[in-house]
Amino acid sequence: QEKKRKRKCIYRSPGSPVGLLSGICLIVGTMIGSGIFISPKSVLLYSGAVGPCLLIWTACGVLSTLGALCYAELGTMITKSGGEYPYFMEAFGSIVAYLYSWTTIMVLKPSSFAIITLSFAEYASTPFYPGCSPPLIVTKCLAAAAILIITSINCLSVKLASYVQNFFTAAKLIIILVIVGAGIVLLAQGKTENFSNAFDGTATSFGAIGLAFYNGLWAYDGWNQLNFITEELKDPFRDLPLAIVIGIPLVTVCYVLVNVAYFTVMTTTELLLSPAVAVTFGDRVLYPASWIVPLFVVFSTFGSANGSCFTAGRLVYASGREGHMVKILSYINVKRYTPAPALIFNGVLAIFYIIPADINALINYFSFAQWFFYGLAALALIVMRFTRKDLDRPVKIPVVLAGIMVLVSCYLVLAPIIDQPELEYLYCTIFIFSGLILYYPFVYRKVNWGRKIMRPITMHLQLLMDVAPPEKTE
Repeated sequence: QEKKRKRKCIYRSPGSPVGLLSGICLIVGTMIGSGIFISPKSVLLYSGAVGPCLLIWTACGVLSTLGALCYAELGTMITKSGGEYPYFMEAFGSIVAYLYSWTTIMVLKPSSFAIITLSFAEYASTPFYPGCSPPLIVTKCLAAAAILIITSINCLSVKLASYVQNFFTAAKLIIILVIVGAGIVLLAQGKTENFSNAFDGTATSFGAIGLAFYNGLWAYDGWNQLNFITEELKDPFRDLPLAIVIGIPLVTVCYVLVNVAYFTVMTTTELLLSPAVAVTFGDRVLYPASWIVPLFVVFSTFGSANGSCFTAGRLVYASGREGHMVKILSYINVKRYTPAPALIFNGVLAIFYIIPADINALINYFSFAQWFFYGLAALALIVMRFTRKDLDRPVKIPVVLAGIMVLVSCYLVLAPIIDQPELEYLYCTIFIFSGLILYYPFVYRKVNWGRKIMRPITMHLQLLMDVAPPEKTE
């Protein structure tokens, strides 16, 4: 058993080892971004009342925990970085893994990075424009600056990025404790009128409930982040499941209690009309110290963006070394041991996604495709129970949990499409499969002219960024 725990990864991972505390901070810090300060409006809008809104927030936490437990088994069974990518390679083969990496690298990860930095920019610039919204050009430029700073931090040092993540995770937990504490005091004072008739006006539409879950789960997104850096964990067999079991229930409790605090101060109508729910709460409860809420929301979104960048680079790195992306993206800096080309590539794409700045469309696109892959990962776990019985499983969950995850994912993908068909879902599907156009000549056939074009480009970029291929180990 001890020999199994000391198995070596196939490749030397970039950066220094990440411990249990940093792993918990990565999960908590990435999950708690701008979602809990924005999504309460969307969840309430689609759920229709206080009661179902709180139930959906709780159910989203339970669902995230179920999904993360599936990923704990996958991550301790296949100890490679890259999130779902190595699991798809093992269970379904090269094509499915390629389509996942194509979609996630080109759209999901950079668009998520862009969404978070746009939220950061909006909260950071609002105090300088009292009584009106900040100009769009200011928000976009500030978001682009945040992407450049965060990408630079992650390129400089894994340890520095971990310290930044730990600091901002502590900051966001502080503001959540302040909001929850204020809510408990108000409840003790008898502010419970908004909880009477809590289920009046509950939504009954099949699609509306699905959209409520979409927006709630967007706030919870990040529960799988540790699987993107499995090779960099000091002890993945211990730290991965422990970080999941500690981090996700902590976030669930925080989210539910924060929503309870909001409803002690605001009616459903007031909450829906609020431009920024957390700021409105601060103005009503914490005045004259209400300025701390937008300040800590800025901290929260910055920390979440750092976590998103940290893990996104590892997927690009893992995909590049398997030949599914250009090889230069799998190289690491020879002095700092960071996957600099992959991080820079993700940052450049995120800046492009800032240009349209349509956050709602990005969230819908992101959720639809992401939950398709979450369901596919749970299905991969079930498939490998039969096809890869030889693999060691330090963590083994009941297969029924993976089955529930697959069914819920199918519901979340299909419900909004059936209830309210929109072209963006078709565009998403077309984009996913359009990756095959590049897969056949460049990955499957490995055409010579493609290599001839890329060889001098790779050499010049390698010299420019001082990077080299990762070392293989026995």
